[in-house]
Formats: sequence, structure tokens, C-alpha cells
Amino acid sequence: MKGFKKVATVAGAALLLVSLAACGGSNKDAKKDKSGGKDGTTTLLMYQVGDKPDNYDELMTIANKQIKEKINAELDLQYIGWGDWNQKMSTIIASGENYDISFASNYVANAQKGAYADLTDLAPKYAKEAYDQLDETYIKGNLVDDKLYGFPVNGNVYSQQMLTFNKQYIDKYNLNIDDIESYADAEKVLTEFHEKEPKIAAFAIGQNFNISGDYDYPLGKDLPFAIKLDDNKNPKIINQYDDKAMMDNLKLYRKWHEAGIIPVDAATNTTGFPLEGNTWFMREETQGPMDYGDTVLTNAAGQEIVSKAITKPYRTTAQAQMANFVVANVSKNKEKSVELLGLLNSDPELLNGLVWGVEGKAWEKAGEDKIKLLDGYKPNTHMAAWNTGNNMILYTQDTLSDDLVKERDKKIEESITSPTLGFNFKTDKVKTEITNISNVMSRYKDSLNTGSVDPEKNVPKLINDLEKAGWDKVREEMQTQLDEFLK
Repeated sequence: MKGFKKVATVAGAALLLVSLAACGGSNKDAKKDKSGGKDGTTTLLMYQVGDKPDNYDELMTIANKQIKEKINAELDLQYIGWGDWNQKMSTIIASGENYDISFASNYVANAQKGAYADLTDLAPKYAKEAYDQLDETYIKGNLVDDKLYGFPVNGNVYSQQMLTFNKQYIDKYNLNIDDIESYADAEKVLTEFHEKEPKIAAFAIGQNFNISGDYDYPLGKDLPFAIKLDDNKNPKIINQYDDKAMMDNLKLYRKWHEAGIIPVDAATNTTGFPLEGNTWFMREETQGPMDYGDTVLTNAAGQEIVSKAITKPYRTTAQAQMANFVVANVSKNKEKSVELLGLLNSDPELLNGLVWGVEGKAWEKAGEDKIKLLDGYKPNTHMAAWNTGNNMILYTQDTLSDDLVKERDKKIEESITSPTLGFNFKTDKVKTEITNISNVMSRYKDSLNTGSVDPEKNVPKLINDLEKAGWDKVREEMQTQLDEFLK
């Protein structure tokens, strides 16, 4: 699940309300060398993204007791909120500040410039059990210049974009979503709902939202470079804003914005629409096999959620890189850091205690690999599965049927591998142009993707400004590298 705030999602979670594990914590100790400790214990400094659990101290006391017993280390987990994440990590990396592990920030670019340690040999040596459990998609999707710099969370190996509905309103107004397979298919039910509840966001989107399609994005959704995933025989780099399917959706969004289906302030709204709230009817989420249908979203919302897929189940480079942990090249504890990542991704006792919360308070065992949630299972009292550790060793709720697990495995087998899986664009020759293009997109992207402006007037202006910024040069270099990759 990945909603209004992109990547601030529950995308790889396994049956739980995932309060995204990260902290707005202080960096004041980051410059200290915290390698040594009493009794030879190594303290590892790790940066995570998201919001700090309310019971952080309790969770980490339990976790560190286990970590010390098993690998003679302790984890100093510091948190940086989503809004500050990229800027703060960029500053930490640029300054050469000492740290050991972090959730990956701008993975490919930082790997290419030497910010991250090469894990090609370290991962299979010091985290063998966890490494051996990784789907090959994760390895291939994370190779940069044929080397592995990230340790991926084994979670949603593929993903689909979903239109997600607040079921209480479907039931209240007897609305039908059965035949929805695209944005356009949702227009009828959105219109019906908006007529009934004009003060509630029919389609809850805001700033930073990106319209989805069956594309792969070599530089991410925010930039105008895409590969149509249905063109397996001859993949080409295109500008998605110059593609008919995208233009049709842009025009549809404009229509919805003018009708009030999309909130009038969507282009500037950073507040969002809480999943657990009643301020929205439809939203867009990302789901994968470890979400077990709508189970994760329903748990997170505390109310029933139902979703309809609007894209195909693809394994892409972007999805393989969705949740990577990296070891800093400046770390004095590279081997021990990899050992910690290996433990976190292979030890069920450690991982489940972080992701589900405190055993005996939040949950109790209900079988070998199943748990029952207790009254103490509350929001913000556990960490996120999608960006904490190996989802395959997480316990599942006793309410989850064996059929859902079988369906998960079947869907993984049937998912489609992108022809460009593993393609990572080297930006060295076009860095200036990419910066210029990013500046152009910052002027157009939010207003276009929320329907706030007329696309028929503004897309031609966008394309013209992109050409002036050097889009053709970047596309040519990207296509050359892609052709070489596909040989």
C-alpha cells in the first residue's frame, strides 16, 4: 500500500497496521564514532525513514537484548521524517558524516558516486541465510554497474496500482465498483458519490501525486522518462506526458477537478487524507502479494477497504528498489552492519517483535506461524513491515486463511517481469540537463497530475520547456544505455 504521500506507504507490509518506522530524531550523536562499547559490543548507527513509534524505547530495549545476545551488537536507530528525509540524508552523505546503515536514499545515484559499500561479497558471506531467501528479482533489480549495494527487504516483489474505496460509503449508498479496471471506469461511481457527499473528497489526491500507467520509470515517476511495459519486443524511452494514454487521463482528471470530484486545492494540499478517516471515498494505493488483497489496508484503516487494480502485476527495477538498506562506505563496521541486516531479515523473534509490537501486549502466538492480535495492538506501537525486514518470516494473523497464502504464491508466480528489470541509468553525462528538467517538472507536475490546469494548453508548454532544458539529449543517452543493456 502506498498512498497520498508517495512511498510513505504500507506497500510491503504483511497483515498489519504499519506505522512507518522512522523518526524525526536528532543527529547530534551521528558524528561520534560509536563503534566500541563495553564488553566489545559494537553500536551500529542506523537511519530509518518515517515516524517514530510511540513505544520506541520499549521496542528497542527488547530488540537490542536479542541483537546483543546473537551478534554482540546494539542498534542505535534514529529516525528522519518523510518531509526531511532526502535533504537530511543528502547532507549526511555529502558531509562524510559517520554512520553505519540507512534506508536507501536515491539508491542508484548514491551507489554510483561511492556513498554506499559494495555488498556483492559481503551480503552472501555475513547475511547468507537472509540473502539466500531473496527472490532473484531483487538481486537483478539492485545491481549497479554489476555490483550489489543494497540489501532489499523481501516483500512485494511485484506491485500493482489500485483504486481503493472506503467500503462504508459503498454500503451506505449501494454503489457498484465491480467493473472498474481503469480511471475512466471509476467516473460513474465517483459522480454518484459526489452528488451524495459533496463535502467529502470523492477522489482523495494531493501534492506529489502522479497519475499511474503501465510504464517503468528509469528516473522515477517525477521525471518525464518512461518505458511502456507492454512494448516488450522493442522498449523505447518516451515522455509519458506525450503519450496518448497519459493525455487521456490528464484530460479526465481535469474534468474531475472542474466537477469537484478532485479537491480544488489538490495541487498544493500536503495534509493528506488519513486512511483511517472518513474524509475520502476513493484513493490510489500500491499493493503487492504481501498485502494479501486488502487485508493490510483494512488493518491499517481500522475499517473495511476494497480495491480494484488499474495496472498489471509487474516486477520492475523500481519495485525491486522500493525498500533497500545500505551500508555507508564511511562505516567502520561494514561486516557487522551486514551481519545485523542478516539477523533482522532471518530471525523471526526479532523481526516480529518490531513489526507486530510487543509480544503479550499487542499479540500472542496462535500456532506455529500465526498470531492473534490483542487489545494492545494499536497504531504507532510497531514498525512497518515493508521497510523493516523480510516479510516471508513474519507471522500471519489467525484470521488469514491458508487459501489467501496460496493465492499470494500463485500471484507471485504469475506476475510479469519487466523487460528492463535491472536497468539503472548512469546520469554522469547529463547531470546538468536532469537538474534543468527537474526544475521544469516542479513547475508543471502537481498542477497537471491533479487536474488543476488544462492539459491541452499546458502539456505543449511543458514539452517545449523540456526540450529547452535538454530532454532530447537525456533521452538519447538513456536509449543508448537501454539498448546496450538489452543486448
